[in-house]
Amino acid sequence: MSPVTGKPVLPMLATLGNSPTGERWAFESQWDGQRAIATTGSKAPALWSRNGNDISGSFPEVVDALSAVLDGRETVLDGEIVALGPDGVPSFSLLQRRMRVLKPTAQLRNEALASYYVFDVLDVDGTSTTDLPYLERREALANLSLEHPRIKVPPHRLNVDGPTMLQVAKKHHLEGIVAKNIASPYQPGKRSRDWLKTPVRANTEGIVCGFVPGSGSATGGIGSLILGAHDDSGALIYIGNVGSGFTDRQRRELRDQLIELERPTSPFAVAPPRGNVRECRWAEPVLVCDVEYREYVSGSLRHPAFKGIRGDKREDEVVLPGRH
Repeated sequence: MSPVTGKPVLPMLATLGNSPTGERWAFESQWDGQRAIATTGSKAPALWSRNGNDISGSFPEVVDALSAVLDGRETVLDGEIVALGPDGVPSFSLLQRRMRVLKPTAQLRNEALASYYVFDVLDVDGTSTTDLPYLERREALANLSLEHPRIKVPPHRLNVDGPTMLQVAKKHHLEGIVAKNIASPYQPGKRSRDWLKTPVRANTEGIVCGFVPGSGSATGGIGSLILGAHDDSGALIYIGNVGSGFTDRQRRELRDQLIELERPTSPFAVAPPRGNVRECRWAEPVLVCDVEYREYVSGSLRHPAFKGIRGDKREDEVVLPGRH
């Protein structure tokens, strides 16, 4: 809770944009986890989600770590709760096993161990630091000496350019980078262009197996495409819906094209989740499209975006994401 208002502090949010260059920017890695504000003081440490819910019970190892390193000192911190996969890379799918589990068992905690990656400080000893420029807040954060196996303070880098940092993030399989204006204050609850996030995204092909009709501004076109790919046995498997990245014209043209390919039944070997294909119209699986995505988890693409139809790919060449 904020020492001033007694209410959960809402985190400052970054704006999606291209990675900038110039001396006024510092760069941090973007961690694929759950954003959390931490509060410590006379009461037990608490963790607050982006929308102000108390998530302390879901991550007791982080709460214990905050108690150990701060020992009742009053602070408000901003960071990301992260679970590392066997390869040492943040895994959102692993962290999902912990989210909304109010009392995780010892076995679950061991299988999906959480850490808190702290990148900002909003209050120290009852004095707000939000009006301080970014670099002064980072100095105040360093002075807290948050050294613990379950708490990390990732570095920020100066005098480097965005494209170089993005390549480093890609090499290490991270979610992306965040560029932060070194003179900017912390703006609780606001999405600001003083913080610019640039994600690293993967590409894959998908077979268009149908569409969900559009509504609202997309009426008369597609709302989303239903995508599939072949598994190792050659079976056609559902890999998700893509509903972003289209122009209005593309939505209309794809609808007309798919109506010509319409079929009465699903082409998939196993039926997709019902909620994802409600009111859909199936199509012969012959069109192939390019898709950008963040991650392929539990049989579905995360944050996919349509990039275009591939005229140079046959549907029998399309395999599951990450297999090509």
